[in-house]
Amino acid sequence: MTVPILHRSTVLVLNRHWLAIDAITPVDAFGHLATGSARALRIDDTSVQPFDWEDWRELDIPATAPAIGTPHGRVRIPTVIVLTRYARVPMVRPVFGFRGLWERDGGRCQYSGRELRPDEANIDHILPRSRGGQDCWENCVLADRKVNTRKGSLTPEEAGLRLLSVPRTPMPVPATARIRNSWGIKDWEHFI
Repeated sequence: MTVPILHRSTVLVLNRHWLAIDAITPVDAFGHLATGSARALRIDDTSVQPFDWEDWRELDIPATAPAIGTPHGRVRIPTVIVLTRYARVPMVRPVFGFRGLWERDGGRCQYSGRELRPDEANIDHILPRSRGGQDCWENCVLADRKVNTRKGSLTPEEAGLRLLSVPRTPMPVPATARIRNSWGIKDWEHFI
């Protein structure tokens, strides 16, 4: 099943200083535009122009630009919006789970140091869950599936393994560092 374009995070959000802080859906972007909390950017080869909601609705829509139908006619879907009042760059902490551990551990097995492909890796509980180990940053590491299978329900010491480093909760990073242009949107290249 494919996600409809209105529900994909295809709109880059800039704070009022034009720093990228988030990626949201067109549905959310239209909400910001309609309430006046943001302006849409029209970006072409020679200029970047901000538009408020009323002016944005009146723009001509190039044949290649995505648009939606409304009772008042078609409206272009913005690729970038600028918040009118928000100035901060929020700090975000990675979410605990496979992806967060992958980022924290750099895609390396924390026992062998080997660089892994995602299908070669899994989460190892240093103190196994069967022995009271918790699902938390300090008790979980990225491990090679083969190494983790061999370790089983043993502690690293019991299995003859050593951790490369002590696992810790990752520090928060600016939201800008976590934005990925996974849809390959050309207009985003100006800001990330």
